[in-house]
Amino acid sequence: MSSTKSVTVKILFFGAARDAVGGDEILFELPGSVTAVKAREAILAKYPDLARFGNSLLFAVNQQYAEPDLQINAGDELAIFPPVSGGAMTESADGSSADSAPRDFFELTTDPIDVGAVARRAILPQCGATVTLDGYAREWTKGRRTLYLVYEAYAPMAISEMQRLGAQARQEFEIAHTGIVHRTGRLEIGETSVVISVGAPHRRAAFAACEWAIRELKRTVPIWKKEVFADGEVWVESEPPAVAGGPDFLPS
Repeated sequence: MSSTKSVTVKILFFGAARDAVGGDEILFELPGSVTAVKAREAILAKYPDLARFGNSLLFAVNQQYAEPDLQINAGDELAIFPPVSGGAMTESADGSSADSAPRDFFELTTDPIDVGAVARRAILPQCGATVTLDGYAREWTKGRRTLYLVYEAYAPMAISEMQRLGAQARQEFEIAHTGIVHRTGRLEIGETSVVISVGAPHRRAAFAACEWAIRELKRTVPIWKKEVFADGEVWVESEPPAVAGGPDFLPS
């Protein structure tokens, strides 16, 4: 009689999902080679407190959002997290960068961000306009005073997703250059959390691409924001990404 050999995978938990299970990384044994959907079911059975997120709970395999029928193999890295809210982190204070096109940059840093310096990096000879978004920590949210913010991210996947956004922006808008720099860790009120700078031959495309980029960053890049108040704290979650033809935890 034959038996199915179990496989061991690494599971990472982020944001409120980490709080729900009481840890950020575990080794987990699955009953043989299973699909992403079956693996998710096994994890939820082991950690029932995750059920409170419902279908908004997101699932990634090897730093990419998982398709329902993706086969899970021994040694794979799985990640479980609630809807993202923007941001990214790196191990180094110097940040890290990856290019999807010449002069594009996508960086993660724990250092304060110089908005002007980021904007100047997006100026190219063929451009007639550079639009820069400076996102910073605000003091009041829905009548509640915020003391400070804490950002965290699934760093390798965040870089990969930002690269994808840069490439997609180039396809959808007549732009020459995109740069994104995001800070994590503790941010005081008024400190910059994210800068997006877009260079284009004409200003209309630069404005449109910049607006699109921040919206998509908050929708798909695995970054989470915690707001800390005098009387408590809360993880901020966006609406989960819409999914066509599959479970809600698998973004299209």
